[in-house]
Amino acid sequence: MAWLLVHQPRPLSPNHQLLDSYPLLLIEKMAAPPPADKRPLVMLAQPLFPEFAAALAGRYRFALLADADAAAAAEARALLGGLPPVTAQHLGALPALELVACTSVGVDHVDLDACRSRGLSVTNAGAAFAADSADYAVGLLVAVLRRVAAADAYVRSGRWTADGDYPLASKVSGKRVGIVGLGNIGSRVARRLAAFGCAVSYHSRSPKPSAPYPFVPALRDLAAGSDVLVLSCALTDETKHMVNRDVMEALGKGGVLVNVGRGGLVDEPELVRCLTEGVIGGAGLDVYENEPAVPPELLAMDNVVLSDHRAVLTTESIGGVLQVVIANLDAFYSGRPLVSPVEL
Repeated sequence: MAWLLVHQPRPLSPNHQLLDSYPLLLIEKMAAPPPADKRPLVMLAQPLFPEFAAALAGRYRFALLADADAAAAAEARALLGGLPPVTAQHLGALPALELVACTSVGVDHVDLDACRSRGLSVTNAGAAFAADSADYAVGLLVAVLRRVAAADAYVRSGRWTADGDYPLASKVSGKRVGIVGLGNIGSRVARRLAAFGCAVSYHSRSPKPSAPYPFVPALRDLAAGSDVLVLSCALTDETKHMVNRDVMEALGKGGVLVNVGRGGLVDEPELVRCLTEGVIGGAGLDVYENEPAVPPELLAMDNVVLSDHRAVLTTESIGGVLQVVIANLDAFYSGRPLVSPVEL
């Protein structure tokens, strides 16, 4: 038996990319498709977002992994999911599985070792989120340096009338910006900030031959030479907590940290201490280590701008990632090369 499940239309929640654990609306309970229905069965790690359900229903049948019966589990060759963990146990429950298709860019929630040992292919959202993430990173940078959120709160509370002008903030143009991860997102951040007259340099696993910006091999050195550090790289065992106290001390008391990558890139308790002690000057954070939990100390800091893991999310980006998912599934089932394969 297969089920077509979608989320109830409602605002996106704090911890998501495109798919999340919304209350479910059961649209249709379908008996096992008749023999004439040759649509492939796609296993779902979680219920489909409405746009996905509408676009994919004519192409594929679906079964939710948590509720799949033995026949569905034995049949499914593809697993589609967002950010909830995809563990070796999940993979092991699907003996015919060949593809794990993710709606996120990062795949740190997938057991890649298990995928590698099984010879599974993994795809992600490719560049579908890149422009929106880059725009958002620049927005966070501007918001922190110019104290946009704090000035807004100052006006709304009536203090402009009572206390006079809000204190001076810091200029954006001309800042030295270090970007960690010069991929689809980081390269777009660099181009946008170059238009501000910022001096851009970057750190990554290896130099990018086509990049016009200086490559800095050591992250601490990048921080020491930057006024702003922007994180846009993937979370891996190697990058977990790469921004530690040593890096933040190198960034310095006037320095700003912007994170649109993953919360785990930063030693979060140390970040709280560094902000509290004035080791760095501010932060713009869209991601956190234990979402949706945000360290409560950050909530009262007017030099910190917070958002709920939504740098990637616009109406346009949802449409873009839907195209990538469809293209990957169509390519997989027709034997063509995948559109956005992840190197394992």
